[in-house]
Amino acid sequence: MAASPGPAGVAGAGAVYGSGPSGFALDSGLEIKTRSVEQTLLPLVSQITTLINHKDKTKKSDKTLQAIQRVGQAVNLAVGRFVKVGEAIANENWDLKEEINIACIEAKQAGETIAALTDITNLNHAESDGQITIFTDKTGVIKAARLLLSSVTKVLLLADRVVIKQIITSRNKVLATMERLEKVTSFQEFVQIFSQFGNEMVEFAHLSGDRQNDLKDEKKKAKMAAARAVLEKCTMMLLTASKTCLRHPNCESAHKNKEGVFVRMKVALDKVIEIVTDCKSNGETDVSSINIFTGIKEFKMNIEALRENLYFQSKENLSMTLEVILERTEDFTDSAYTSHEHRERILELSTQARMELQQLVSVWIQAQSKKTKSIAEELELSILKISHSLNELKKELHSTATQLAADLLKYHADHVVLKALKLTGVEGNLEALAVYACKLSEQKEQLVETCRLLRHVSGTEPLEITCIHAEETFQVTGQQIISAAETLTLHPSSKIAKENLDVFCEAWESQISDMSTLLREINDVFEGRRGEKYGYLSLPKPMKNNANLKSLKPDKPDSEEQAKIAKLGLKLGLLTSDADCEIEKWEDQENEIVQYGRNMSSMAYSLYLFTRGEGPLKTSQDLIHQLEVFAAEGLKLTSSIQAFSKQLKDDDKLMLLLEINKLIPLCHQLQTITKSSLQNKVFLKVDKCITKTRSMMALLVQLLSLCYKLLKKSETN
Repeated sequence: MAASPGPAGVAGAGAVYGSGPSGFALDSGLEIKTRSVEQTLLPLVSQITTLINHKDKTKKSDKTLQAIQRVGQAVNLAVGRFVKVGEAIANENWDLKEEINIACIEAKQAGETIAALTDITNLNHAESDGQITIFTDKTGVIKAARLLLSSVTKVLLLADRVVIKQIITSRNKVLATMERLEKVTSFQEFVQIFSQFGNEMVEFAHLSGDRQNDLKDEKKKAKMAAARAVLEKCTMMLLTASKTCLRHPNCESAHKNKEGVFVRMKVALDKVIEIVTDCKSNGETDVSSINIFTGIKEFKMNIEALRENLYFQSKENLSMTLEVILERTEDFTDSAYTSHEHRERILELSTQARMELQQLVSVWIQAQSKKTKSIAEELELSILKISHSLNELKKELHSTATQLAADLLKYHADHVVLKALKLTGVEGNLEALAVYACKLSEQKEQLVETCRLLRHVSGTEPLEITCIHAEETFQVTGQQIISAAETLTLHPSSKIAKENLDVFCEAWESQISDMSTLLREINDVFEGRRGEKYGYLSLPKPMKNNANLKSLKPDKPDSEEQAKIAKLGLKLGLLTSDADCEIEKWEDQENEIVQYGRNMSSMAYSLYLFTRGEGPLKTSQDLIHQLEVFAAEGLKLTSSIQAFSKQLKDDDKLMLLLEINKLIPLCHQLQTITKSSLQNKVFLKVDKCITKTRSMMALLVQLLSLCYKLLKKSETN
């Protein structure tokens, strides 16, 4: 077998798509830096506004005044970093340079104004009653905060245009190279171009991956993930399919196989651009329009609205909505793979729903003319009856689709047909090829049909999009396996043709595995298990209207506990600002101590956001996992500082080691807390964790300052 050309490019593309985006460094990481500064800056401005408006009493303690000053300085520092990033973006993009620079100047002015107006030295100390006021110009601070938000938003919007332009440019480069690959005739030329193609795909993978992480719309995120999954698989398919074509230039099935890969990659690339530019392709419809579960949910909401408003909608609209839902159930009843029992039950429940809607309409008409208690009770009973029937229909449809999927996955787990096709190809047996190709086509149709049924019961839009992706993958990959097997059968001694068939079979097996995961997720959503992990979302917020979650949250916090966690979180947020200030002093930003310190500060800031109900951490489990990583990062930091201490004189070394010895036990204690089981006492565990994290961050600030001073001292000696 010939060596795979462009190993760095090809392997890199696969690794980036496979493991998710990481460490993108193109254009100095402008998108990542902008996002990071935005997350740091905007909550700080929020703190300023909160401090201004909170308990507007005249007298403030020195501690409060110092806290106000620190926030003001932190905002100004963050603005400075933000402006540097904005100016770097402007210098790289001349068409937007003037707009970005103007917004950066406004942001800088606002940051400096906030710092000046929150500076203790600028406060009026000579008051008639001897008391100290918070600000000499409170209105000025509010004005500056608004200007800051406005200018930051302008820069972020302009930066977003830059990112979109980068992704489009990267896609265009990939397409241009793909066109050259399609026309290549010599193996040597192919190796050279494919190496370039691999590098371009790595670049596109990072750009699209960063964008996927930034997307707030879960539906768009799922579409992006699906498109990137296609590009991941197709990169390797393109390599082997193209090599097979070059080795066997007159083989029609080899050309058909290669063309299929090119077409699929181009569609996926276009899909990414549609998502980032927020444009729909011609004729694209909303997938939710064909989802039965979505239709049932909307129908139930409409009939339940009758309790409050008898004139909410017309009887005709309600009847039409139900008919559309029941018409969609024909996908199940008309399917050759639906069992007789399931089919009969679905038809029975559909008939029952129609009858109960007729009864509901009859009572509804009476209720509009008679306002009696008995009619109201009868209407309520009719609503409950039809809701129950529709719930039963949902259960039956879910059972039908998931049982069929589970049976199929179990039946095809050993991949007998794929193994037979590989053996048939090596033997050059064209008759056997026809038999097994037919069997694979049958298997493909079963899987495609099952994916269509799963779409109806998926429960969420992202899972529905994943079902569509699985359906398309089985449809396309099934045909490609057959053409690859045909090529091998015609050229049984060809190593590259065998390798090509292996790659397509692996893609099929991978999709079967993904479908198994998809099935578990659909079952989790249906049974409500997925919802449990959102039970502790936004800890400090008052627990209103959560009576239905009592079983999930036995240890419900009181207002005092919530206030305590919020207060700890605020102190943690201020400590991250202190750590960032210390990190900024270091000239060598690649220093290991700086890197570990920055990582810890970033994670601590995520914990602070969690206490406000914001940021990337959404559940208590997310929080615990983040803390485990935080503790591990703390131990790595201590190792780096210990290594650094070996360069120091004995006195300095001893002083530094004494500080390190305070951090190590804190890391171990945090690890113990995260692993401990506090049944039904989640808030107690969170409280302990944040308290311990706060102590570690205070030590981190001291260590960063001390290491910096000792480093400077050692450099001068």
